[in-house]
Amino acid sequence: MHKTIAQILQQEEFSKKDLISLLSADNTETELIFKKAAEVKSAYVGNSTYFRGLIELSNICTKNCFYCGIRRGNKKVERYTVPDDEVIQAAKYALDRHWGSVVIQSGERQDKEFTDRIEHLLKEISGLTGEKPGITLSLGEQKPEVYERWLAAGATRYLVRIETSNRDLFYKIHPKDGLHDFDKRIRALYDLQKAGYMTGTGVMIGLPFQTTEDLADDLIFMKELDIDMCGMGPYIEHEDTPLYEYKDLLLPLEERYRLTLKMIAILRIYMKDVNIASATALQAINPDGREEGIRVGANVIMPNITPVKYHASYNLYKGKPQIVPETDEYINNLERQIAMAGDVVGYGDKGDPKHFAKRNKK
Repeated sequence: MHKTIAQILQQEEFSKKDLISLLSADNTETELIFKKAAEVKSAYVGNSTYFRGLIELSNICTKNCFYCGIRRGNKKVERYTVPDDEVIQAAKYALDRHWGSVVIQSGERQDKEFTDRIEHLLKEISGLTGEKPGITLSLGEQKPEVYERWLAAGATRYLVRIETSNRDLFYKIHPKDGLHDFDKRIRALYDLQKAGYMTGTGVMIGLPFQTTEDLADDLIFMKELDIDMCGMGPYIEHEDTPLYEYKDLLLPLEERYRLTLKMIAILRIYMKDVNIASATALQAINPDGREEGIRVGANVIMPNITPVKYHASYNLYKGKPQIVPETDEYINNLERQIAMAGDVVGYGDKGDPKHFAKRNKK
């Protein structure tokens, strides 16, 4: 018997077939999904949106992912690293405004100079306030002992995006070499959980060669991994990458945008109490994209607090919003947009994922 979207949404558990039906819903049915996601969010995580001050530390990367504008092989990129004093100043900007949390993101490196520097920065940022702030790292695969060192130095959360849980698709968007290993990527997530991090992953939505079934499998992967947080966004092509060759296979940008909102909403219903970021890439397609993400289930926004002179060089995809300096006026406007989406900003709260506390009790 064919189930309607309304019938599926009444269930507590979803089969893969159910997830495919939800992902394939038409516009009218999708509004039912969005409404349900908002209800689940309100009931399980509340109506607070948490700011994470995003510091794009460096665009130097050892990886050569086929979709990424800062891939090692792209010789057109002007490489940079934000000096320590500017990193500390940026973190202080966020913490002085009671955001409670910062994110350090960078191209992937595993060398000793890099890992030692991160440890130093974590200790410095941790000392900025009387209470230990929330610090999220998105610095790629590292050895387990490095994760442990960084945790001891002050990190609390870690995001390693899998980008796709389909092994074959993974190797269509990454070189098949020792640096890009599907199993190693997954193992990193288990290593992070074992170390004691609040652990996150995420996928790109609307990749060439990707199917609706792949996206359903991505949701199942996140549920089985028992993640605490998720950052996922629409795939936006970059002409200086090998994957750009397949641009004619892509869904229109507006469809990728809509599908991303649907993935956020379904994940909220499926994993009720995780933290879900509303990606900046949504804003690259729709000026109100981040706020739309909040409306359909996301509860984290990452204002970019990287010094402005570096913004243009951290260009993972084309069309990245030209972000104005994060002035108080800008934040006030963001607050208003979040209020229009039905939320308030969770000032003075690190916004730790409720799922993490529950997972740790198991």
